[in-house]
Amino acid sequence: MVNRTRWAAVVVALVGLLVGNAGSAQAATWSSTDKWGTWSNGGYTVRNNVWGSGTGPQTIWANSYGNWGVWANHPNTGGVKSYPHSARNVGRKLSGLSRLSSSFDVTRPGSGAYATAYDIWADNHAYEVMIWVNKQGAVGPIGARETTVSVGGHTWDVHRGSNGSNQVFSFVRTSNTNSGTVDVLAVLRWIGTRGWYGDVTIGDVQFGFEITSSAGGMDFRSNSFSITT
Repeated sequence: MVNRTRWAAVVVALVGLLVGNAGSAQAATWSSTDKWGTWSNGGYTVRNNVWGSGTGPQTIWANSYGNWGVWANHPNTGGVKSYPHSARNVGRKLSGLSRLSSSFDVTRPGSGAYATAYDIWADNHAYEVMIWVNKQGAVGPIGARETTVSVGGHTWDVHRGSNGSNQVFSFVRTSNTNSGTVDVLAVLRWIGTRGWYGDVTIGDVQFGFEITSSAGGMDFRSNSFSITT
């Protein structure tokens, strides 16, 4: 009887774990297992965006543009597999902006390989600005390290390079954080002061998880996120 009781408890625990992993998607306003699944809400677009090679399954869910997440099970191999994110299009010249800031709060796994990052596009994808607020495992930015700078409310190691299609400027926070506010406009203006681009037009400002590996299945959650212009 004791053994049966213990076995029943184990079964209940396992069922609870499985329900917990799927529960967010099942209870959410929207969810999708499609690689290119998208959902529009409040002027933002939430995207599953499983774009890499050698990917595993990934389910995205959302209650709003700020409250969303994914369960991803990507193998422990190199190369970015996906970038699930929430995005807002700005569509204005850098000189025409007086404010562009963003706040975020995330819950993320303690293993795997990924970065929690903003991906900002300018001049119709001629320039890409990545702002890494945290990272885990064997991941790193494109290009060589240029300098360390305190701008936009944080201190970053700045990297500059190319992915073969566009110039990439990466700001990697010198210590990980799961929540905060970034003065994005200050970061974008700092790049201009270096002469790396001119009065560019800012397109999509995206925020999400750039996942390289999450073997066994891991949960990534945006508890809140917003962009203010």
